[in-house]
Amino acid sequence: MRVLRRLLDRRHRLVATAVAALAMGCALLALSPDTASTTVLVAARDLPGGALKASDLTPAALRPDTVPDGALRPGTPFAGRILAGPARRGEPLTDVRLLGPGLLAAHGPGTVATPVRVADPETARLLSPGDVVDVLAAASTWDGAVPATTVAEDVTVLATPAGDSNGGALVVLATTSEQATGLASAQAGGRLSVTIGPRTG
Repeated sequence: MRVLRRLLDRRHRLVATAVAALAMGCALLALSPDTASTTVLVAARDLPGGALKASDLTPAALRPDTVPDGALRPGTPFAGRILAGPARRGEPLTDVRLLGPGLLAAHGPGTVATPVRVADPETARLLSPGDVVDVLAAASTWDGAVPATTVAEDVTVLATPAGDSNGGALVVLATTSEQATGLASAQAGGRLSVTIGPRTG
């Protein structure tokens, strides 16, 4: 009987020691910092949109569960790419923020990016990516004004790159191939303007 009691006491001590060690391990694990991280490219400062320079993005380490899908990683060539809209300092940049396949994919199959030059730069400054516009064309003639005609309806603004506005302002639109052809012809023969409608999304 005495031997059995000793064995039971010894077993209880071993169990208690194991439980205490497990509790201590859990406590240390809870207190230890999570060192896992993923490095992505973020805006080095507030960016207005337009063509990116090499100094505009900088690497930053984020927790893996906070990294957005499509985030740009170090080594991704981005200099010269068009940032579709403003970005805040520290914001992770993703593929859908840059003019290209990722951005166009959100507008459905058959969509192309069509740059057009709007004659009035002040009007172009009112535009932001996501705006829906109609594009009007007025032919340049020697015998007086010709009424403007609509050459593209309900097209979405993808980007408004900054640049020299002496010859108007560049706007990049999401269009079909047919609309792109019509816009190119209208731009060659006249001046383009836009009217802004309600956003669809």
